[in-house]
Amino acid sequence: MADPSSYRPKPGQIPDSPGVYRFRDDHRRVIYVGKAKSLRQRLANYFQDLASLHPRTRSMVTTAASVEWTVVSTEVEALQLEYSWIKEFDPRFNVKYRDDKSYPSLAVTLNEKYPRVQVMRGAKKKGVRYFGPYGHAWAIRETVDLMLRVFPVRTCSAGVFKNAERTGRPCLLGYIGKCSAPCVGRVTPEEHRELAEEFCDFMAGRTGTYLRRLEKQMAEAAEDMEYEKAARLRDDIGALRRAMEKNAVVLADATDADLIAVAEDELEAAVQIFHVRGGRVRGQRGWVTDKVEAVETAGLVEHALQQLYGEESGDSVPKEVLVPALPEDADAVTQWLSERRGSHVSLRIPQRGDKKDLMETVGRNAQQALVLHKTKRASDLTTRSRALEEIAEALGLDSAPLRIECFDISHLQGDDVVASMVVFEDGLARKSEYRRFQIKGFEGQDDVRSMHEVISRRFKRYLVEKTRTGEWPEGEPEESAEANGIALAHENGSAHENGTAPDHRNGSAPGHDTHDPHEIPSRTDDDGRPKRFAYPPQLVVVDGGQPQVAAAKRALDELGIDDVAVCGLAKRLEEVWLPADDDPVVLPRSSEGLYLLQRVRDEAHRFAITYQRTKRAKRVRSSPLDDVPGLGESRKQALIKHFGSVKRLRGATIDQICEVPGLGRKTAESIVVALANAAPAAPAVNTATGEIMEDNGGST
Repeated sequence: MADPSSYRPKPGQIPDSPGVYRFRDDHRRVIYVGKAKSLRQRLANYFQDLASLHPRTRSMVTTAASVEWTVVSTEVEALQLEYSWIKEFDPRFNVKYRDDKSYPSLAVTLNEKYPRVQVMRGAKKKGVRYFGPYGHAWAIRETVDLMLRVFPVRTCSAGVFKNAERTGRPCLLGYIGKCSAPCVGRVTPEEHRELAEEFCDFMAGRTGTYLRRLEKQMAEAAEDMEYEKAARLRDDIGALRRAMEKNAVVLADATDADLIAVAEDELEAAVQIFHVRGGRVRGQRGWVTDKVEAVETAGLVEHALQQLYGEESGDSVPKEVLVPALPEDADAVTQWLSERRGSHVSLRIPQRGDKKDLMETVGRNAQQALVLHKTKRASDLTTRSRALEEIAEALGLDSAPLRIECFDISHLQGDDVVASMVVFEDGLARKSEYRRFQIKGFEGQDDVRSMHEVISRRFKRYLVEKTRTGEWPEGEPEESAEANGIALAHENGSAHENGTAPDHRNGSAPGHDTHDPHEIPSRTDDDGRPKRFAYPPQLVVVDGGQPQVAAAKRALDELGIDDVAVCGLAKRLEEVWLPADDDPVVLPRSSEGLYLLQRVRDEAHRFAITYQRTKRAKRVRSSPLDDVPGLGESRKQALIKHFGSVKRLRGATIDQICEVPGLGRKTAESIVVALANAAPAAPAVNTATGEIMEDNGGST
């Protein structure tokens, strides 16, 4: 625990002007971002007597190790910079709202030559018009199906559209009148775009014009005794009215507004937003967050506004935003919203009438969302807490291990030896910090030696960074790490089950480490963003028994690390092994602590074996032709097609290889040399009969 007085700025050092400040921990990681009209007055509040601070504020200032600030000219600039830094650094003590699910929106791709109507999720794209979000995708599809009678806009994918262009035949929707079929030239690009814009106008709430126009056309058709046309128009009007009925009128004056309500308790807060366009509720979304900082309702509202409109512009920001409490800097927030919209935005608390009644409805939704969230989370949170406490008690730890790292070794009969590192924080997998290694210190199968190498490599990076930041005395750890080098292949975490997608946050890709072996990447960059292997765990778990545990402990001892606990989980009897103990710790089978250790161990095993199989598959698919310079895939395929197999190619002469179109003599000579140096592949065997089969395939 740090003493805030140790990093308190000197009197008169802090400017009395607007700005944004950042607290950093002893790892240089940004843990809190805030803004203030007066930096001097605001920061002075953090350096009071600890007993007078809010418990959450006290926790933040005792975790921090330094504070820095940036002066800006206006409060609006401070608001924008605060939002940017919170998004960039993801500080642990800032309230951050996250959608409880990915809400679908109705999107019209006006950035394409032939705009398309479709359901979209995720980040918004430039040039696409969005409506919603909606609670369910089927609600969007029902609305679109009704409206396509009147606005037959393209809904097909690019592949279907191109196929229709090629064949000259439209899809089914084109035949039944629910698509204007621009793919076959029934309408021009300009006419189709006009349809798409009318579709957008109707969805934006400008419905009266189209209904009146259709009613007039229906009456004219009836007068001219064109009864079939009049009937079609009658059905179109009915379809539009049914589409409108799906969004009941809640504000009679056709208001465009967003209503934001907050429900909170001591620990958590839920935010609900209703998007009202043209007086109708067009979308709804909600967030739930932990109150990790000392914040009132006004602060929660300000954070919600930043989250909601930080990336929006133009009509995506409504003319009116109704909130339950005004932010502290209401004028600055209003000006910021107005700049994002490009015209004045009204930010206020509804006092009477329909808007106040609707705000109460939004508030009830927020309260129900908070109750539902707490009901879902209660058992899970309690179970995780109990599991961590049981682990701490069984292993004799001073506190619950909030960060657990587990290591596993995987190989196939001594080949392609790899290792995995998985991370659990607060009992939950943190896949963005998963890592994978290739064992390069020796050849062959030796799980104990492999475990020692992996633990050493993981913690050498940590120690070198401590040396560079002055947290560790100059000497052996850094010299040892640089002498040995660190050859590492890491896998950044992924939400995918196979764990092979890159972690774009760290700006790296899975596979071999391309750094110089003597260069140790930093844990954090100069701006405080987290890097690889940045933070030490409270507990290291290894997949294995006493030998693996001893190897891991020896690696830590050699590096001088004595504040990280080590244990192993043996698969046979699910025994927990501790260093220097002759007998294992046996946790009850019903123990939540044992269940958490099993989950961690099984995840490490899955992650390791996935990487090992990937490497093995890549090796099996390799060919001696891969090493021939200038020989690409097309010419390799031409070689195999010409000779029938690698076996026959191996017996060919240089002149025979030169007969293949596109191959010169120099390349043919390289092919002969490469095949001569490569050992011939083992013959294929029929596993049912034991018969050795001839190599007639075309595999490379």
